[in-house]
Amino acid sequence: MTTATVTSPDAPSTSGLHWTPRLWGTLIVLCAAMFLDALDVSMVGVALPSIGSELHLSTSTLQWVVSGYVLGYGGLLLLGGRAADLLGRRRVFLVALTAFAVASLVGGLVDDGGLLIAARFLKGVSAAFTAPAGLSIITTTFAEGPARNRALSIYTTCGASGFSLGLVLSGLLTSVGWRWTFLMPVPVALLALAFAVRLLPRPTEQRAEGGYDVFGAITGTATVLLLVFTVTEAQGAGWLSLRTLGSLAVVIALAAAFLLIESRAAHPLVRLGIFRNGSVARANAVAFAMTGAYGGFQFVVTLYLQHLLGWSALQMALGLLPAGAFIALSAPFMGPIVDRFGTARLLPIGLLALVAAFALFLRLDEHSSYLTLVLPSMLLLGIGFALAFPSVNIAATDGVADEEQGLASGLVNTAIQVGTAVVLAGATAMITTGSAGGDSPQAQLDGYRPALAFVTAVALTGLLIAALGALLRRGGTSTPMPVPGYDEAPVAPTTARTEVLARH
Repeated sequence: MTTATVTSPDAPSTSGLHWTPRLWGTLIVLCAAMFLDALDVSMVGVALPSIGSELHLSTSTLQWVVSGYVLGYGGLLLLGGRAADLLGRRRVFLVALTAFAVASLVGGLVDDGGLLIAARFLKGVSAAFTAPAGLSIITTTFAEGPARNRALSIYTTCGASGFSLGLVLSGLLTSVGWRWTFLMPVPVALLALAFAVRLLPRPTEQRAEGGYDVFGAITGTATVLLLVFTVTEAQGAGWLSLRTLGSLAVVIALAAAFLLIESRAAHPLVRLGIFRNGSVARANAVAFAMTGAYGGFQFVVTLYLQHLLGWSALQMALGLLPAGAFIALSAPFMGPIVDRFGTARLLPIGLLALVAAFALFLRLDEHSSYLTLVLPSMLLLGIGFALAFPSVNIAATDGVADEEQGLASGLVNTAIQVGTAVVLAGATAMITTGSAGGDSPQAQLDGYRPALAFVTAVALTGLLIAALGALLRRGGTSTPMPVPGYDEAPVAPTTARTEVLARH
């Protein structure tokens, strides 16, 4: 189904760079939600010791304060993307943002560890619906080209800012009280919701055709949920334990069932032919590696600075500020930069900066200097995410038809969350194994260094994939050969067109 073009007297043209205040307001609302979604991935990190102490939570239980959010977020993103295409992006966004605000409030008020984890899980589920709905609203409102690149650069830079500023804000808020890390998003979410009701495009066009792929939704969601759960729990159960191996076997069986269902369903949850788009396939692989490596790196840095160097929460907030500040300040400039150089060039450069940031931290020791170790890594991290995060999101939705923008958005966000969970679990296992010799500074370093080498290798893999994409683009080959048995990909409109805010 090709989405019809609709015009109205007050419809802004997004094919140019002159945007109305209403259009800017819509983008700001979506950016606020994306910022909150990304912020919650990392914001509780510094607060964990205080949470565990007050609520009397063991270390194994405490990790679920983080993992519960990632589990809900990563496990339901595909369903969230498809729901946005079928039910209407505006409706899905508003309902999910309301649930996010309620869950944030509950998380900040409860005194029971189980309820806190449940609130975190609900927040993750809410984010799994707001993220693809918000991204697909942008990609169906702004014409493909300079206007869309500009909007996506601002939007994804806000997400990267939330991702990188999570530890900074966590440090600042924890110095006041850990509950503020949960309560702070509430007024922001409610304010965004109030403006969203007024500004978001209303559904005046036909939604994507197709029914509900119930079995695909069940097997797909179960696959991702169980995978995230397995890699998170493997740290405690053991990677070669019967429980972990059995769980991985079930994951493989569910994944096989999902692929079989999607290849035969009349209206699949994930049309497998979308991966015939080389840009989409590579962008998802790069997103997995990039954010997974950062998640593991962030965990190592938090432990190193707090446990070995004895930094306070406030010191961490100030010390890690340069990365987030650089990303936030670069937001207005990323659109023109992407237009000038293209995602195929910027993505490898951004990944190279991230690899350098992680590799530089391998020099850590008991007496590392902030100026020679932490600051250079934070600056490289800021440069890397400022260039790579917008580029990977643009590439992940490039050439995808309007009716499948929710699917494309859900896929890349799933890659981000699952990558974070998987690589974080691997890095945690290496820290646990390496530091088994005790709590001495040397024993801790023996755990941190292998974990840092691991995340650096993951980021390097992402760099190689991004570089391959750049070479293929330069050689004029951007799409892989057709996959037998997969349907042809719908053709997305590529010519300049007048888009309107009256979209869902």
